[in-house]
Amino acid sequence: QLQLVESGGGLVQPGGSLRLSCAASGFTFDDYAIGWFRQVPGKEREGVSCISTRGLATYYADSVKGRFTISRDNAKKTVHLQMNSLKPDDTALYYCAAARSTTQSMCVSFPHDYRGQGTQVTVSS
Repeated sequence: QLQLVESGGGLVQPGGSLRLSCAASGFTFDDYAIGWFRQVPGKEREGVSCISTRGLATYYADSVKGRFTISRDNAKKTVHLQMNSLKPDDTALYYCAAARSTTQSMCVSFPHDYRGQGTQVTVSS
């Protein structure tokens, strides 16, 4: 069964860290770029970070550069998003998606072949 399952969200204080994970199954993981996206009701969806099939190319939204790091382990069919120095503006539903796309195109134009349900991240004191 084709799945993308996110985990690692939660409540964290400003300045704290979280590590999100995206576990894939049911498709040829190595053939797809993977991206993390976030949604807040009433706001535009944002492509947070995307990574190429072999992890050689990455893309970060300006809002998270220097604070977030994306990585992938093709052997484990997993992508991680390490989020440091979190801010209240980072509060959102985060989901991962897979696409046959370049990293920048995926994060900017949001082509999704598959996507997960998401995990909530709340940054608040």
